[in-house]
Amino acid sequence: MNSIFFRNFLTTTLLVLSCFLLIGIAFFVIGENYLVDDTTQRLDASANEVVRSASAISRDGDLSGWDLRMTLSSVANSSNNHIFICDADGKIVSCSDKLLHCRQHEGKEVPASILKAVGSTRYVSELTDLGGIYMTQRFVVARPISLGGVIAGYVFVSSEDVSALGAWRAFAGVIIAVSLAVMLAAILLSLVLSKRLAQPLDQLAIASRKVAHGDFTARVEKKGKCGGEIGTLVDSFNSMTEELQKSDQNRRELIANISHELRTPMTTIAGFADGILDGTIPKEQEERYLQKIADETHRLSRLVRNMLDMSQAERKATDKSRRTKFDLSELTLKTLLSFESRASEKDLDVDPQLPEDPIMVFADADSITQVIYNLTDNAIKFAEKGSTISIRVYKKNGKAFVAVKNRGETIPPDDLPYIFDRFHKSDRSRSMDKDGVGLGLYLVKTILNSHDEDIAVSSRDGITVFAFTLPLA
Repeated sequence: MNSIFFRNFLTTTLLVLSCFLLIGIAFFVIGENYLVDDTTQRLDASANEVVRSASAISRDGDLSGWDLRMTLSSVANSSNNHIFICDADGKIVSCSDKLLHCRQHEGKEVPASILKAVGSTRYVSELTDLGGIYMTQRFVVARPISLGGVIAGYVFVSSEDVSALGAWRAFAGVIIAVSLAVMLAAILLSLVLSKRLAQPLDQLAIASRKVAHGDFTARVEKKGKCGGEIGTLVDSFNSMTEELQKSDQNRRELIANISHELRTPMTTIAGFADGILDGTIPKEQEERYLQKIADETHRLSRLVRNMLDMSQAERKATDKSRRTKFDLSELTLKTLLSFESRASEKDLDVDPQLPEDPIMVFADADSITQVIYNLTDNAIKFAEKGSTISIRVYKKNGKAFVAVKNRGETIPPDDLPYIFDRFHKSDRSRSMDKDGVGLGLYLVKTILNSHDEDIAVSSRDGITVFAFTLPLA
């Protein structure tokens, strides 16, 4: 994963930098072309002006007259360029020196190769000294001067200020150097960042392989400022492995508990059956032990049936399409009616504390009936003979509450955190409830959790209260 992440990160970085570099090169090329075109147009305009003036003033073919020289100086001063005229052989006969009497260029000759390049149209050279005529490089535009259809000479216009073009070209080197430096720095930074970002991903990959091999204790440590999406991913992975570890622990406990619950009646059945078959148990006592075998068989049957009922109840509780609006008080009262005979057997007084107005909730009525039934059954089972069981229904803080209270033996504090676990039975329940398998409260917790609600229990001084919440409709 590290190498894949590194390659993707580096590739993305290089692509972004390459795009910026291409944009910079394109900007430089476009800018340079703009400067060249602008300079060419300005020089060409001056050359055309001189050609028109020479055609008008020098009809006799004389390109060195005073009037033409004045025109050259005027055009040169207005355009801030240098202008000279040479004859058909390339000899300079007139120039636009600021001092008219200064004729430093007159008499010099333009190389024949340049005259040939001018031809009958135009010559453009970005930077040239015209074969030594100028001491420095200049931008030059030249045009032929035609008199009577014959080329009588050439006008050369050069820009004395080529700093903009030179600076622009120098800037190109700076752009390239800076771009290379930025790319190098970006690559180094990418290496550092990718290594830093890939560390938790490497740990995730290692931990994932451990989880795939059944090691649910694997965790990814968050080092430094591991935030953003990577930090969220690490937190999610750690939460997932914690849940997997809990599920695996519950699975192991389930198998152990099922094995224990099944082994006890099966051992009893097998022992008594073997005793009858091998004659260990006397003939006159066979009927007694056959009855015990039948009782254990029925207990085993109830265990399997309860597990199947629990599975079906869990499935129904998670089916949100079964949820409707109903009166919680009415449902509670109907459920209590089924315990009338059992309460009478233990001389218990059932006190339903129900409000006068309906309390409408939105839930699965069958599942909530199972919750109230299991809690009431549990309360009656462990209540002191002759005591009172109360079932209170009320509203508080935007929730509906149901509280089931009984008086009996206090639940040991060590048992309270595990009382809703699957197959959990405290010592008192094992001694008083031989038929229980420890699934009732687990099913209650599962149903309420599926409704995004919770249940709490308190037990002190012989008073035990189970209270759960439901959403109001």
